[in-house]
Amino acid sequence: MSPHSVPVPGVRPSAELAKFAVTRNAFLPDRSPRAVLADPYYAPWELLAQHLSALIDAGGLRRAVLEMPVLATDRLQGEAEWRRAYVLLGFLTHGYVWGGETPDEVLPPQITVPFLRVSEHLELPPVLTYAAANLWNFSCDGDDFSDIDSLKALVTFTGTESEAWFLLISVAMEAKAAGIIPTMLDAFEAIKTRDYPVVVKALQELRLCIQGVGAILERMYERCDPLVFYHQIRPFLAGSKNMGAAGLPRGVLYDEGDGRGEWRQLRGGSNGQSSLIQFFDVVLGVDHRTHGSAGQKSFHDEVREYMPGPHRRFLTHVARLGSLRELAQGDAAVRDAYTAATAALSLFRDKHIQIVTRYIIVPSRQQHAGARTAKEPATARRNLASSSSEKKAKAELTGTGGTALVPFLRQARDDTLEAGRLDGVKSCSS
Repeated sequence: MSPHSVPVPGVRPSAELAKFAVTRNAFLPDRSPRAVLADPYYAPWELLAQHLSALIDAGGLRRAVLEMPVLATDRLQGEAEWRRAYVLLGFLTHGYVWGGETPDEVLPPQITVPFLRVSEHLELPPVLTYAAANLWNFSCDGDDFSDIDSLKALVTFTGTESEAWFLLISVAMEAKAAGIIPTMLDAFEAIKTRDYPVVVKALQELRLCIQGVGAILERMYERCDPLVFYHQIRPFLAGSKNMGAAGLPRGVLYDEGDGRGEWRQLRGGSNGQSSLIQFFDVVLGVDHRTHGSAGQKSFHDEVREYMPGPHRRFLTHVARLGSLRELAQGDAAVRDAYTAATAALSLFRDKHIQIVTRYIIVPSRQQHAGARTAKEPATARRNLASSSSEKKAKAELTGTGGTALVPFLRQARDDTLEAGRLDGVKSCSS
């Protein structure tokens, strides 16, 4: 039995969280996502996804998509099938756009029409979000989604172990933190009565939870090769926002047929779209407003639009419950537990920066220097996921989410450190 499937005394009824699509597996589904659409009507989507890597390698994906009929969405049954359709169409979208020597800036009706309808139903943008690539794109041999060795990726661009491992690491991280959500909600209830021991214990569990999530992140090195990731996988994760230098100056035209369509610039999938990481920020009161320009949303606020609707409403709900940071200013034990939790989150973000350095920064510099290794095939596709190129070797790398990569990550880390300082606040015992 999964450790997070065991009822925990004092935890609020699951029905209360169900309206936010929060399950015993946190932001993951309650059970393994649908692995195939049952109705044979959707076989064209399933077949293309099943042979996605081979079609991309052979240069035949775009032609196969254009030969496919425009399928309706009225045969999808239940949320699990809507999510499966979103996964399939998200992968087909990015495979179509980025799956050639140069990007294709026009997405045909065969994908556009159903993708817009599915996205509207799920309250998500029509792009390969974190939800499509990670939350709803795996199967599990058992019922413990935090056991990465029991997980399998359902759809990938390359068919490589590196890509599957990269995607599944995030699934295991999400599941590892499942039990902390009800624990922290109980802590917010305890704020009302100033029940300090409950809050302290919750913050201590949060620290351990973040450390556990970080330990899974560090397993990325086990089966994901940096050069395979950078040259073969990362190009497909890019969106169409801030990708002018990569070949999409106007974004992508979502062609609905009959002369209808709209140019869209959307962010690609990234861990910044994880509701779990933002949950950590919200409960600790980490302020990321410095990421936004004057009068504009911060990146952290903007990417909530790339989360499933119920999940972003949950984050808004939690943000209104109270402030653990303010409580930490008035009690020494709470303060110590709070600063330890923020330190753990800061360390987690340091680990993320280390991952990015090894998997993106170092390979990009090798590329600019003309380096080539035996693991980098001579026919490797140009890294369209980065706005950096050989002509802009000194330019700032852009993440698949469309941000200046390293400055963004460092600022997020610094914001976390700042939250934990509680500047000018003394403990009650001092």
